[in-house]
Amino acid sequence: MQFGTNHLGHFALTNLLLPRIRERVVTVASLGHRIGSMDFSDLQWERRPYRPNAAYTQSKLANLLFAAELQRRLTRAGPPVISTAAHPGISSTNLMRPEKKPSLGFRVEKVLVGLVTHSAEEGALPTLYAATANLPGDSYVGPDRLWGMRGAPTLVGRARRARDGTAARRLWEVSEELTGTRFPLDAPAPSAS
Repeated sequence: MQFGTNHLGHFALTNLLLPRIRERVVTVASLGHRIGSMDFSDLQWERRPYRPNAAYTQSKLANLLFAAELQRRLTRAGPPVISTAAHPGISSTNLMRPEKKPSLGFRVEKVLVGLVTHSAEEGALPTLYAATANLPGDSYVGPDRLWGMRGAPTLVGRARRARDGTAARRLWEVSEELTGTRFPLDAPAPSAS
């Protein structure tokens, strides 16, 4: 579900809407992409024991590979649409809430995380910047302070794995197979005369 929710759903929706998009597609990634890895033999964790954090970081790496490959395809196809990506840093949202009565460990962790987070509103700023600023395609935006965990939006780097063009193309092909959607802006093949 992690891969389907964080990557495949966005992949399919983007391909379905792309003929109507006029300016840009913004993909929301995460700092977690830095420790993610793509296991192309089991992208949906059907054979491996499911590990939530590893599945999450893989899905966020997939987000950046998707954004980069989308830009490559857009450049080749020629529309004025661009693909950008953003990450919120570490934002104080309701994702850090216990399902039951919070343990002492949870409460301590929440206080420690609170020292490096910024508000949910501040966490939204990189995405808004990626959606509205004058940026080149394949830009990646995130907070500018505390190792990208908080601060004002700025252009940021990404892990080497997230710049792997071969992996990006392979992920695109697998995603097409898994979703049944295709890049809709490819030029039609010339007809034989």
